[in-house]
Amino acid sequence: MLSFLLRRLGQGLLVLVGVACTVFFLFNVLPGDPAALLAGQRTDLATKAAINADLGLDQPLPARLLGYLNDASPLGVHRRDSAGVARYRGVALLPLGQQRAVVLKWPYLRRSFQSNQDVLTILLDRFPGTLWLALAAMLLAAVGGIALGVAAALRPQSWLDRTLVTTSVLGISVPSFVAAILIAVSFGFYWSHWTGLSLTGQLYETDPFTAQRHLVLRNLLLPAVALGVRPLAVIMQLTRSSMLDVLSQDYIRTARAKGLSPGRTVWKHALRNALNPVVTAVSGWLASLMAGAFFIEYIFNWKGLGTTTLRAVENLDFPVVMGATLFVAAIFVLVNIAVDMLYALLDPRVRISG
Repeated sequence: MLSFLLRRLGQGLLVLVGVACTVFFLFNVLPGDPAALLAGQRTDLATKAAINADLGLDQPLPARLLGYLNDASPLGVHRRDSAGVARYRGVALLPLGQQRAVVLKWPYLRRSFQSNQDVLTILLDRFPGTLWLALAAMLLAAVGGIALGVAAALRPQSWLDRTLVTTSVLGISVPSFVAAILIAVSFGFYWSHWTGLSLTGQLYETDPFTAQRHLVLRNLLLPAVALGVRPLAVIMQLTRSSMLDVLSQDYIRTARAKGLSPGRTVWKHALRNALNPVVTAVSGWLASLMAGAFFIEYIFNWKGLGTTTLRAVENLDFPVVMGATLFVAAIFVLVNIAVDMLYALLDPRVRISG
């Protein structure tokens, strides 16, 4: 099991290095002057030169890439003095000569061109909003998809089954941002006096009189529905197909012949065995939903990674965009490793073949 985990971690590290190199080269060949963004368009040449030297932009592209990878890595080589170590919020582990040491630190994703804040601090501040949105969408999709899939499978070829299958195909076909616009305009604007929902809102709102923060779950409803439409449709079809296959098995007919009630036969025997492919799909959807939430957040003005990243694209704030891309890639890698470990625990054949 340990070798399995180490192998997956090594593969994940290679993926992250590839993503870091890709986004670095992509955003370093785009037009734009970071020094002008930081200091203003009317600043003098000496100030721009100082900013370029501080950012390492006066170095050749390969040296800048190595510097970025060194900063983004949890283990990096940096100056031994207290200022050099403190900049990366790390601890010196191994001295390398008189002036440098191997430092264990938080990944340093540089600083925002617009606010001069640490990029990792910005991303960690916005991450809970995206996480709660993805979890809510996944819960809605899993519960709704399984319930509708079971209902369709119990009445095959009925009007209910045909309606649900047709609707699920529509849900899979419509892009998430189109569904988000339709849901926002319909339920958050035209019918808002009936639904009590609005186009925009945050998970926590501050009372203007008491300055206290309050949890407002209704603001989560519309973006979660918009984000969960597609996985709900997929899970519904998977559940329906799997249930139809299980309900035709001999042990289900035997259970019915023994006099078990229809409800006990379906929920205790059929559904338990039909959920295996559904669990596989659900476990792989969470990271995808976090990435897919970007445009949903932008449409609903939800404070999360998506809104922050798209605003950074508009403002040519390349460190935030690069850091967000690497951050989301790290989430994908960690979730996939966790899923692989779960499969290895449940099925020993995965360990042998992995």
